[in-house]
Amino acid sequence: MALTKLNNKAVANVTTLPVALGDMVLVSSATASSSASIEFSLGNYKEYKFFFVNLHASAISTFSFQTSTDGGSNYGVTTTTTYFNAYHNEADNDTGLSYNSGRDLAQSTSFQQLAQQTNTGNDDNTCGVLQLFNPSSTTYVKHFINRATNSDSAYAWDVNVAGYFNTTSALTNIKFQMSSGNIDAGKILMFGIN
Repeated sequence: MALTKLNNKAVANVTTLPVALGDMVLVSSATASSSASIEFSLGNYKEYKFFFVNLHASAISTFSFQTSTDGGSNYGVTTTTTYFNAYHNEADNDTGLSYNSGRDLAQSTSFQQLAQQTNTGNDDNTCGVLQLFNPSSTTYVKHFINRATNSDSAYAWDVNVAGYFNTTSALTNIKFQMSSGNIDAGKILMFGIN
């Protein structure tokens, strides 16, 4: 097998890859610039993968998302989730792994947090991957898995969220935002997989 080299090593700048990814296709991407939110329209792919790359917040806040079944007019699909995280500080004297019930949703229409609180320092940001399964189904509920990492002052966080949108209606749109303030900078890439 030949070794393939990417000339542009920054994931946020990749537009094509010199290797086959099967049925994974870059559908859309958005670059934040003091953006209140970033929204994408969903289609008929069996799975979507969203990559969050160096999202920087304008205010101390948490990165979150929600979906729509009506073309983006309303975001508030009933959701049930579980949330746990690990953390480690720079001084190497505070670590932990815990289930965080305060960030779970139980048949809620609120936005689901995908990362811990992010500070506004130049070295604070959020990165991660969200997988959304079969959103166009009109038979089953829609499951998702998220793994994100973010920095908050002197802490590194590893956040895992999973759950489902409790609807058999097709999901038509997805919206990402901070709990307060704007997404100052960063990029979100949306890939579709059949």
